[in-house]
Amino acid sequence: MLTELQQRSPPSLISLAGGAPNPNTFPFQSASIQLKDGKMVTFDETAMKRALQYSASNGIPELLTWMKNLQKDLHNPPTISYSPEEGQMDMCVTTGSQEGLCKVFEMLVNPGDNVLLDAPTYSGTLAALQPLGCNLINIPSDHHGMIPAALKETLSRWDPLEVHKPGSTAPKILYTIPNGGNPTGASMTTERKKDVYELAQQYDMLIIEDDPYYFLQFEKPWAPTFLSMDVDGRIIRTDSFSKILSSGLRLGFVTGPKPLVDHVVLHIQASTMHTSTFTQLMVSQLLHSWGQKGFLQHIDGCDAACTAGLTDVAEWHTPSAGMFLWMKLKGIADTQQLIMEKALEKEVLLVPGGVFMINSSDPCPYVRAAFSLSTPEQIDEVYTTSTITTQINTRTDLLSFTFSVHRLSEDSLCSSKTLCDAL
Repeated sequence: MLTELQQRSPPSLISLAGGAPNPNTFPFQSASIQLKDGKMVTFDETAMKRALQYSASNGIPELLTWMKNLQKDLHNPPTISYSPEEGQMDMCVTTGSQEGLCKVFEMLVNPGDNVLLDAPTYSGTLAALQPLGCNLINIPSDHHGMIPAALKETLSRWDPLEVHKPGSTAPKILYTIPNGGNPTGASMTTERKKDVYELAQQYDMLIIEDDPYYFLQFEKPWAPTFLSMDVDGRIIRTDSFSKILSSGLRLGFVTGPKPLVDHVVLHIQASTMHTSTFTQLMVSQLLHSWGQKGFLQHIDGCDAACTAGLTDVAEWHTPSAGMFLWMKLKGIADTQQLIMEKALEKEVLLVPGGVFMINSSDPCPYVRAAFSLSTPEQIDEVYTTSTITTQINTRTDLLSFTFSVHRLSEDSLCSSKTLCDAL
């Protein structure tokens, strides 16, 4: 509260209230950061003092204003015009979207609660939810994301007219990654989102829309979001700059009904206090210099198109967003040993699918391959020198996977790749 009061006060204010350190004692005086286009992000002595000082727990005002305008223009949330009591859209800055997710879960989930989520799902979500003592209920998904019919069948265990009665065990929240899901690469269709939202209305659930790959959709127009459909104030959305600006900057955002966002901010005040002021100011300068048009042009440079060719020993669906390919290996009950031993011996690493399951010890025939980082030369090396051959059920299977990722900018991660695992 003191930090926010001081930020709104005139420079002439003499404050003896806050416990902030004297910035004149800091050893850093100024900074200049060169962008790839040659432009500079600069911090003079005055800006540097601010960048190295405490700041508001919900985020610095200029960054929040820029992001709120972006959310309005991209999603046009119906709740933007609501009163705070009705669930008016609000935002806060978090230290990566992972912090936002953890704080949302800790705010909403009690021991014994039933929580619905995609199957399979992001391992970081499982790691955040499992210590809370809740019951995780998988909702089956396919290459178009969560299946509404399966969600409806699961919810049929409860009477929607009794969800508010004392002692009801009906789920209060549903978690999903709607675009380029991790690990599956699946993206939910607009019709499915509408069906899921209607079920959430029927059972009065909140939907946690975890959408770090929203800007990595390969085709336009981008899919409508749950936030764009939210007439009730039941969507809590997490966004991330990790995939499009820098993962190391640790900048994410929580968007949702103001009463809930306010509680997230209170949790931030009592834990991390705020996201790095320096990081926020640096990104804010960048975004204001770009403008929304420049930002979206940068996003276009991160788009990718993925095509794949695979032998008949695996099943997969080409992703329409994100950074991952989810492959089912035919005739293989569990990929854990193959990946962690056989592949590693040949210095090739994928992720065995079991880590994305509620019970990671159950056999899983899937693997996750990430196509965002390795260079074409590295993939070619995998193809030519790292073939793994092993006997599986008294026969030899060879899995050969080829795909291309075409970046649209000079700063492309890769132009053409060939990935080969031999099992």
